Amino acid sequence: MRKVRDYDAELKALGDKAKALKAKRVEQLGALVTATGADALDAETLAGVLLDAIGSKDASAKEAWRAKGAAFFHRRGRKGGGAAAIDGSGAATEPRGDAADGSGATANG
Repeated sequence: MRKVRDYDAELKALGDKAKALKAKRVEQLGALVTATGADALDAETLAGVLLDAIGSKDASAKEAWRAKGAAFFHRRGRKGGGAAAIDGSGAATEPRGDAADGSGATANG
């Protein structure tokens, strides 16, 4: 005879997995904010910056931000796995490091 599937248990397991993935993503985003030094900003300012970035139609600005972000992860990756920790393997391993230097001068213009 065929084994009966327990759909309730499967749905519960999928729900638990979805919750765990969402929690991991929130943790990674928090680690990214800390690693970039953006935790020095108040929540309203950080939210405003992110909303402006999302609403921006300027493709060249978005490409510049993407390149700057890629350079940030590449630089942290050479220092001992900081980028890997932020983009997929858990919390950041380095406390802030030199992530804040250089970000203020070019971000404003």
